[in-house]
Amino acid sequence: GYLNSSDMSDLKMTFFLFSFQDTHRLYKHKLEEVTKLQDSCSSAIARQRKRLKELTVSLKQCKENHPTPKLSPEDVDAIAEIKDSMKDRANAFSEMEAFLPKKNGLYLTLVLGNVNVTLLNKQSKFAYKDEYEKFKLVLTVILFVFSFTCRFLFSYRALDALFNFLLVWYYCTLTIRESILISNGSRIKGWWVFHHYVSTFLSGVMLTWPEGALYQMFRNQFLTYCLYQSFVQFLQYYYQSGCLYRLRALGERHTMDLTVEGFQSWMWRGLTFLLPFLFFGHFWQLYNGITLFKMFQLPECKEWQVVMCGCSYMVLFMGNFSTTLGVVYQKYMNNQDKPKSL
Repeated sequence: GYLNSSDMSDLKMTFFLFSFQDTHRLYKHKLEEVTKLQDSCSSAIARQRKRLKELTVSLKQCKENHPTPKLSPEDVDAIAEIKDSMKDRANAFSEMEAFLPKKNGLYLTLVLGNVNVTLLNKQSKFAYKDEYEKFKLVLTVILFVFSFTCRFLFSYRALDALFNFLLVWYYCTLTIRESILISNGSRIKGWWVFHHYVSTFLSGVMLTWPEGALYQMFRNQFLTYCLYQSFVQFLQYYYQSGCLYRLRALGERHTMDLTVEGFQSWMWRGLTFLLPFLFFGHFWQLYNGITLFKMFQLPECKEWQVVMCGCSYMVLFMGNFSTTLGVVYQKYMNNQDKPKSL
């Protein structure tokens, strides 16, 4: 007999299923090939890094056995050329490793386990970085509104606790996302990552601080500081993202570079006006620390949170101030060297 429309529809579905299964089979085969290639590349890079390390040791021994005055100009040039080549090779390996699976650091292993967080293509890496930047911007605005509400509109301990819980969650999330971004090639100065761990701890301690006279004594100062901090972070995001976009277009910055809550060397190109805002924020952290240490000396002070928050603010001040000052000093020294080199 003739095939009816229902039979034809079933045949089409069966044909589509077989066709799709073939595509999926091919996908799994290619995935296995990619995994083998990843292992092969990782092993090759590890071997090359070992050889580079051995070559570095050999060069060091050669320099010790043959001091520079005894070497001919040709030998000195040859050694300099080898060193430059080794540096270029090490940079090339780092670029390659950004697209290969790697072991997680201690923090990511504790939080996520031994899951692979390396994204395989530039589009995925950039999309994740862009999403991280948007997350920071949205949360900065939310924290500004929340701290304003707690400071000027409602004075409830439960609302304060919710605000501090949001801060803990925000900084915890930042540390995880930054660790993933570092695994994918983002370059973040060590302190700007570590200070988020300190901020997480500080927010956690503030969350556990019980209601009382001492808490109320510090509350308004803390909330006003949070307001100012959110304002400065918004300023930094707005101007840093524009500056990074221009520098990336000129090929002067890496595509995975991020906005940070501080000052870095690339920001001299049009962002020096942020420095007074940053230094004012750093000294406000010092002021918070001193205030808390004075409160700790009061006879009625029984809460351990007072001294722990004071120590946290002092660590933040010393780290932020010294890192920012280091960038300013480096720029000053570079400017001093320029006339000499002309």
